[in-house]
Amino acid sequence: MIDNDSFSDSLTFPSTTDQVAKADEFLETWLRKIGVPEDTIANLAIAVTELVNNAIKHGNKLKKNKMVTVSITYASGNIEITVADEGEGFNPENIPDPLAEENLLKEIGRGIFIVNSLIDDVKFQFPPRGGTKVTIKKNIG
Repeated sequence: MIDNDSFSDSLTFPSTTDQVAKADEFLETWLRKIGVPEDTIANLAIAVTELVNNAIKHGNKLKKNKMVTVSITYASGNIEITVADEGEGFNPENIPDPLAEENLLKEIGRGIFIVNSLIDDVKFQFPPRGGTKVTIKKNIG
């Protein structure tokens, strides 16, 4: 457990798929330091892995010169994690429903659905300078 009741940290890395494990290690290390239960760590890790993969592959389109930033903030029993990319952005309303019959057998298109099922709150932002910021929140009591 950390000594104070709040902290924040971030990690920025190039858009290569080998960085996903680095982001996961960063996240899980901080979550363990603040005493988050392992099942909650697992859910947060799954959600953040989905978001980081989306940022690298769909947002930044695997361009190594474009960066992804993962930020984590903890205060008063609430964890907020933001994953930001430097891509073109997208409209979340245009994501096909992964439960629709025509999408059931597709190998892609479930990431945001998974994130929404594991997290208390998900917000998308599209800064004027470009890119996508996805902020997820989880209350850990």
